[in-house]
Amino acid sequence: MTSSPRFQPARAAGRQRYRPADHSGVVFDGGFWQSWAETVRNVTIPTQHKRLEEEGFLEVLDFDKPAGPLVRPIQPSGLSMQHFFDSDFGKWIEAASYTLKAHPNAALETKIDAIVEKLEKGQMADGYLNSWFIRREPDRRWTNLRDLHEMYSMGHLLEGAVAYYEATGKRRFLDVMIRAVDHIIATFGAEPGKLRGYDAHEEIELALVKLYRVTRDPRHLKLATYFVDERGRMPSYYDEEACKRGESPDDYVYKTYAYSQAHMPVRDQHQVVGHAVRAMYLFSAMADLSHENDDPTLKEACDRLFDNLVSRQLYVTGGLGPSASNEGFTREFDLPNETAYAETCAAVALGFWSHRMAQVDLDSKFTDRLETVLYNGALSGISRDGEHYFYENVLESHGQHRRWKWHYCPCCPTNIARFITSLGQYFYSTGDHELAIHLYGTNCADLTVGDSFVRLVQETQYPWDGDVSLRFAVERPSRFQLRLRIPGWCRQAQVSVNGAAVDLDQCVTKGYAAISREWHNGDEVHIGFSMPVERIYAHPAVSEDGGRVALRRGPVVYCIEETDLGGEPQRLRLPASEEISARYDAALLGGATVLEGTALEADIADWQNALYRTAPASLKERPFTAIPYHLWANREPGAMAIWLQEV
Repeated sequence: MTSSPRFQPARAAGRQRYRPADHSGVVFDGGFWQSWAETVRNVTIPTQHKRLEEEGFLEVLDFDKPAGPLVRPIQPSGLSMQHFFDSDFGKWIEAASYTLKAHPNAALETKIDAIVEKLEKGQMADGYLNSWFIRREPDRRWTNLRDLHEMYSMGHLLEGAVAYYEATGKRRFLDVMIRAVDHIIATFGAEPGKLRGYDAHEEIELALVKLYRVTRDPRHLKLATYFVDERGRMPSYYDEEACKRGESPDDYVYKTYAYSQAHMPVRDQHQVVGHAVRAMYLFSAMADLSHENDDPTLKEACDRLFDNLVSRQLYVTGGLGPSASNEGFTREFDLPNETAYAETCAAVALGFWSHRMAQVDLDSKFTDRLETVLYNGALSGISRDGEHYFYENVLESHGQHRRWKWHYCPCCPTNIARFITSLGQYFYSTGDHELAIHLYGTNCADLTVGDSFVRLVQETQYPWDGDVSLRFAVERPSRFQLRLRIPGWCRQAQVSVNGAAVDLDQCVTKGYAAISREWHNGDEVHIGFSMPVERIYAHPAVSEDGGRVALRRGPVVYCIEETDLGGEPQRLRLPASEEISARYDAALLGGATVLEGTALEADIADWQNALYRTAPASLKERPFTAIPYHLWANREPGAMAIWLQEV
């Protein structure tokens, strides 16, 4: 493998001072994330490629053969999942590339190169690249941006190309995608003679920013900016193209362009609406562009929308988008449990957005959400064995929800894979003489702070324990400011440097403790986060959770499974005065802290065949064990609940 090119950081502009760490320089050599990282690298990445082969996905790249039967048939909407198979290759290549950067693997490179060779061979002379339209409907390309995901697919291929280039130094895939971007630049824009459109499924926007940070070609940044600025301009481009196709815009299956966040200009939007994944991808690009273009209006819009999401539309797990009908949002405070959609992709994309916002504005309200997603609503999307998945992440089940090996629309497996394989970048950010620590977990990180090399070793059993030890090695004494995130869930924290206590009341700003000093080899920072079991209550407007309580310890949300209880947890009533204890269980799915207590269970034995009666059910004591939500559905089938009735 050739040496990796060094990422050229974005210029410091506006309020942003931070750059994510290179994920390959962060090694999870113990603790919670070591086994997850190894499982995804050794099991998830190989089995996903195998599934792509078994399901016939890779066959669509045989451009020199006649197009065969559809792997996924056309739906009543006129869309086949096969329209965006390219996106699945792109995300898989991206995830695989993240592993390659730290763990060279010639066989894995060969698999990627085989896909790249087919993409290069099939690419049209003008740079256009989309396997569906090239092989099946070349005369329909760029005729339906509203429905057919052309730039969405190219965007994921582009992200994969950037990741592969950064991992290996090979330019072949990157050059293929630059030619595709050149074609898009020649086709779309506000200039005379161009189509003034944009893809309804956002993704190309944030991919173009990644490309710009490698090429420094201003055209790439200009195109990303155009797509964001043009979105929601009226009259709608989607109406125009529908009329060109001989269709009535009124026949649009989703009826409103809010589905694609295209109902008004992005800077005028105040509520998160529509398809959840699309929204998160759009807002991620807006956060990036607010920095790159030094545009405070995009930052203001992101702040507004972020606050709307977390205060009115976010599940306690970090899941989002309650509705299957639009894969997204309905109304504020609509957070049903058993019918929750909460797509894994949406949670992962919220992680992207939260992380980007923290680079623009170092505020723990963003990284708190990143952490919630990471340990709950996203991680629940992959099984402990690394090869079974959830598309939807419900908060309650009567046993009907089970993990699957592959999905009809397999966007989520590759998304959670690329999230975990790039995890190191989410732990640390650096700025001019500053080092920010966003997340905690055992790892060894090689970082550059200012012009100094810093090796930082974290040792901790987090998230099962709140004690964290940081040990520094520097090539020479270096003065910089350490910024430590104090999690929003933590009610009491202690920090010391070489045994001397830090006064957090005097140094915490926006949830980050600032410690400025000259750092020397062997300096140690100790952090203690109080981690009691907490009861969480939903806003009264969340009607389904009225009178209910959820359990959380540290960043981890808990649930009760039938396999531990011996019955459906929906019958439990948790006394308000009941003390709940925490215990580490080394035998539970690789080891996890469980919660234990005694609840009351509705006795159904004396109801016989009655459906209703004039007396309530009698209650009997029942000991229970609650497990981390992300571990549910890894054992025997059965019911599950996060929210319990409280008495």
